[in-house]
Amino acid sequence: MTSYRPDALIASDISAYLQLHQNKSLLRFITCGSVDDGKSTLIGRLLYDSKMIFEDQLASLEADSKRVGTQGGEIDFALLVDGLAAEREQGITIDVAYRFFATEKRKFIVADTPGHEQYTRNMVTGASTADLAVILIDARKGVLTQTRRHSYLCHLLGIRHIVLAVNKMDLIGYDQAAYDAIVEDYRAFAESIGITEFTPIPISGFKGDNITGTSPNTVWYTGLSLLQHLESVELDADADATRPFRLPVQWVNRPNLDFRGFAGMIAAGSVKPGDKVRILPSGQTTSVARIVAFGGDREEAVAGESVTITLTDEVDCSRGDVIAAADAPPQVADQFQATIVWMDQAEMLPGRAYWLKLGTQTVSATVQPPRHAVCVNTMAELSVKTLGLNDIGVAEVYTDRGVVFEPYADSKDLGGFILIDKATNATVAAGMLNFSLRRAQNVHWQAVEINREAHARQKHQAPRLLWFTGLSGSGKSTIANLVEKKLHAMGKHSFLLDGDNVRHGLNKDLGFTDADRIENIRRVGEVAKLMTDAGLIVLTAFISPFRAERELVRRMLPEGEFFEIFIDTPLEMAESRDVKGLYKKARAGEIANFTGISSPYEAPESPEIRVNTAKETPEEAAERIVETIMGGWSPVI
Repeated sequence: MTSYRPDALIASDISAYLQLHQNKSLLRFITCGSVDDGKSTLIGRLLYDSKMIFEDQLASLEADSKRVGTQGGEIDFALLVDGLAAEREQGITIDVAYRFFATEKRKFIVADTPGHEQYTRNMVTGASTADLAVILIDARKGVLTQTRRHSYLCHLLGIRHIVLAVNKMDLIGYDQAAYDAIVEDYRAFAESIGITEFTPIPISGFKGDNITGTSPNTVWYTGLSLLQHLESVELDADADATRPFRLPVQWVNRPNLDFRGFAGMIAAGSVKPGDKVRILPSGQTTSVARIVAFGGDREEAVAGESVTITLTDEVDCSRGDVIAAADAPPQVADQFQATIVWMDQAEMLPGRAYWLKLGTQTVSATVQPPRHAVCVNTMAELSVKTLGLNDIGVAEVYTDRGVVFEPYADSKDLGGFILIDKATNATVAAGMLNFSLRRAQNVHWQAVEINREAHARQKHQAPRLLWFTGLSGSGKSTIANLVEKKLHAMGKHSFLLDGDNVRHGLNKDLGFTDADRIENIRRVGEVAKLMTDAGLIVLTAFISPFRAERELVRRMLPEGEFFEIFIDTPLEMAESRDVKGLYKKARAGEIANFTGISSPYEAPESPEIRVNTAKETPEEAAERIVETIMGGWSPVI
């Protein structure tokens, strides 16, 4: 083997060398497929054959191949990419590995993505920025479930160029009939999911057949080698530049009092000083004054460039807003149909609030029960109540405010999003917005002359929501009832919403699954908000086991109106009371999803008031709560 020797131009004229590479087009592609289909080996071979291995890397590769290689002492090209210790020990890819290489015609960034189903989220990460996908198939095994899953994901993510690399042809004696059968099997599947074109190539990543040049072992194959195809495939490099102007604002650049610019990467189109633009979601219009970039002002900037633009008018614009062409703005909506790839071990909880991050926008969003999930083997639409790890489904997504977007098919930047768990900050899903839901376009807020402030003045009180939370048997209802009695005696206007009572009417259709508990609290929060709008002091006594839903209700109300009151009773004390016999039934397995036994309770971390029932009687706690709410006593004992 010959290691890479630097281009002589590097030593003689480094500027000319850099200029030469700067003018080359860049192709981003991924390798994907099932486990052990040879993805890492293929990339290692490409790196070697493009002379991107230095002498010290080659020496290390030879040593590692003898020590941990899987090729019987021969060079194991996969070790050039599989860098994690666990990857080398198991001979698999776990994380996404990015590698750069170049030929005389083009530059490349390749992402080696894992084949294991449990690492599908890593594959989605790599595919999200790719222009082309090389889907590998082991010639001995044919089309597998992960082949279908990765192909479907590539299609969903908008990758137009697909290469079907039938690998390990050397292990089946370069059998053309076997190769043709695999290609036809894949073609039938590809057509069923909407992939109309793909390029099949018979290869051997280990032996090098049809990698950089055509192989004498496959004289029946008349197409290009893999590298020749990668060098010649047409890119949509100029497609974004021809679309209407879009600049998601990443940062407001304010170095001094005389300069206020809006920085970000142009997602689409081009812009010049004097162009009319619209700020979304507010809809304000203005014009571009300057385009500031590294090296000075610019007369024009195009898609893919990071710039700072200044505007002729003092308009409200901040991170998350989108500056767009005034005559062709994107849409703004708060309800969507989306395709979602669930990537977390914990199942999706319909109705739970997640952070939705789309471009530079971050909003709170809830996902409704899926319309259906997709079976990657048959493309059948399955009826499901939720989505689990690696499931792909279609669902409605509601955000707490308008989001600037375009359908994913038109714009990856303004159509692709991720969902983040609010408690753990873990990315739990990736999604693609298909279209906005327009069914509520004729529903508007009705202006009323008697507003919430007027109702409060009439009652001579400040609206409050006293949210009692704790385990079953902790004493929530008892203490809440005592608090309302004291408020009533003071002449205050109040109303108590009790968990059991609400389930007899408003929420009688809900059970006690995690999803139903979330919907239960959402509905109660909406009712409580309407009551506070009427100027009432509202008390609620609900287990409300999840922090995320309690925070959801808090955000429904003006700041300072929500009081979380944690009735802090140890499980053993609550269970010892067991007035209704519920704990006994739960321990016997007669009640499913019982909080504290078979379903978790997430205790408040910073409640406004904490009641320790081991130290306070219900009467003492009620007295302290009233004095705290009405002003003047310590919230903690």
